[in-house]
Amino acid sequence: MVYDIRTYGDPVLRKEALPVEDINDEIREIIDSMVESMHEAGGVGLAAPQVGISKRIFVIDVEDGNIRKVINPEFLEFSKEMVEHEEGCLSVPGIYKKVKRPERVKIRYTNENGEEIIEEAEGLLSRAFQHEADHLDATLFVDKLSPVAKRMVSKKLQALKKETEKKGL
Repeated sequence: MVYDIRTYGDPVLRKEALPVEDINDEIREIIDSMVESMHEAGGVGLAAPQVGISKRIFVIDVEDGNIRKVINPEFLEFSKEMVEHEEGCLSVPGIYKKVKRPERVKIRYTNENGEEIIEEAEGLLSRAFQHEADHLDATLFVDKLSPVAKRMVSKKLQALKKETEKKGL
């Protein structure tokens, strides 16, 4: 099943996601549908709030042959080295801006089989982990923009918000 992706202005994107208490068939079905939805939309990551589910789950596929299915993530370490790269978001279509984030992270999460995973990541995978985890804390990449960059996209964001509100969300 392919989910509709919620866009800027939808209240679910501004609600902190709740931890997953029990990994069961329903959670695994949600995750599989999220992977399908992410691929359908051409994204490299998708968080549960982006599909209207307020749970601490996200999926990532950076085309390294390993689709990450992340439940209840927790960052253990961030590198001091910061890098700036352009980001976009399926929930903020049409806006791409540079965001500064730590280059490397160490993250602990549970996978869909209930196994604890500790993974170190850098580059695109590190950025994807951070971007998707932000969604679980009700943060969008546009919240991290410099004041000048925020002003540059403010009209587009207002238009997106109006469009979302028009859909009746």
